[in-house]
Amino acid sequence: MSNQVLIFDTTLRDGEQCPGASMNTREKLEVARQLARLKVDIIEAGFPIASDGDFEAVKAIATEIHGPRIAGLARCVDKDIDRAAEAVKPAGDRARIHVFLATSAIHRQFKLKMAQDEIIRRAVAGVQRARSYVADVEFSPEDASRTEPEFLAQVTEAVIAAGAKTVNIPDTVGYAVPHEFSALIKYLMEHVPNIGEAVISVHCHNDLGLAVANSLAAVVNGARQVECTINGIGERAGNASLEEIVMALKTRKDAFAGFTTGIETKQIYPASRLVSHLTGMLVQRNKAIVGDNAFAHEAGIHQHGVIAHRETYEIMRAEDVGRSSELTWGKHMGHHAVGKKLAEMGYQLRDDEIKIITEKIKALADKKKSVYDEDVRAIVEGGFTEVPQVWKLDYLSVMTGAIPTASVRLINAGKREPVADAGTGDGPIDAALKTIDRITGIKGRLADYNVASVTSGKDAIGEVSIRVEFGGRCVTGKGSSTDIIEASALAYLNALNRHLDEQARRSAAEKPTL
Repeated sequence: MSNQVLIFDTTLRDGEQCPGASMNTREKLEVARQLARLKVDIIEAGFPIASDGDFEAVKAIATEIHGPRIAGLARCVDKDIDRAAEAVKPAGDRARIHVFLATSAIHRQFKLKMAQDEIIRRAVAGVQRARSYVADVEFSPEDASRTEPEFLAQVTEAVIAAGAKTVNIPDTVGYAVPHEFSALIKYLMEHVPNIGEAVISVHCHNDLGLAVANSLAAVVNGARQVECTINGIGERAGNASLEEIVMALKTRKDAFAGFTTGIETKQIYPASRLVSHLTGMLVQRNKAIVGDNAFAHEAGIHQHGVIAHRETYEIMRAEDVGRSSELTWGKHMGHHAVGKKLAEMGYQLRDDEIKIITEKIKALADKKKSVYDEDVRAIVEGGFTEVPQVWKLDYLSVMTGAIPTASVRLINAGKREPVADAGTGDGPIDAALKTIDRITGIKGRLADYNVASVTSGKDAIGEVSIRVEFGGRCVTGKGSSTDIIEASALAYLNALNRHLDEQARRSAAEKPTL
């Protein structure tokens, strides 16, 4: 058996199902490009039947991304499989259809109301239909960790015989513990006669905080594909974290002798930052591998040890996961030099986009003493979140004191002259946002607000991520600036424009066609 562990990234499918983490097609494409630079083996690009937007995103990724296999998820339902096949078709021989059907007793009884023989029949039919479109079919028995091992072995044998090249064993609700989950994988390896004809995969959720531990235990007992997400985002408590899986296998070669992945680990931190920025899901400071504190040493004895010999308190190098950041940017750089450095950082941008970014870098260099790679990433990735700008910030001034007051001037895409107004609030940010409401005539309710600094120092860029409710629908917005009040206004306008864009799309979809 090969000791190559395939990395199946489901950030764009399961990760995006995390509440508040939705992305548009441009944002998904940028994440997919970064996943290709990271050299994941498979990108699960979405669930094509879920919506037209999901279908278009999967199709765009299958068309534009080269290198990894591109998978689309489908239930064992004909229309799901047909839609997934259409979406992944541009990937050619790299296309994968991932079909699933629940197998546990609780799902059979309460959700599906099917007997075991019907489950097997449906699973086989789903795999066979998918195989009529693509050679690479994966099957997942949903809630496998709570399925009777004997029945799970029967299902696994049947779908492999039907043509599944990969069988994924999901811990769908995060119920498993390592010794039980590893025993389940071992049981399947020993009791499924044709197990050698397929790759065994695992997909673990983190409800008990054991997703990574369960995944690694499964690898030791025969699994050769791990399904995971950047930063561990996903349904409920999230999925197994890609960066933790990869770095555990790389760092503890003594415990995982011979196991390797094809991951370019220096792309881990850029991937983490990109996903965090585009989804608005901030990474906790003490998160393993990618958290702000992961390589920080506060205690004097630790600092002394690291200075004397790094390995006294560091088991891996920050540089190995792409965390080095050097002073490289200035106001005298031309857009050709900026474009070259952005390309070295992995960004694929049009010339007009590079010119806009160059001007923003110069403007930032006028505001702060030093401009770092992370500052530039914030500028570039902020552009990925842009939607048609119905409303754009032209001027903002805030006065604090007994009654905080904001003066705001906005540009409306449909009008020649800017629109200005002033308003008060409980604080400077509240005053700015309420004034925006007055100008636009659209009232939003702030449901969540987060701010984080991009780099260190008094002049650091602040990134604001917010969730705003407009008419019962929550929308994510992001903004960045050295002025946190301005960043908040930009994030609010980003959410408002996103809301208006979604509203326009829904109206267009509802119009009858003649």
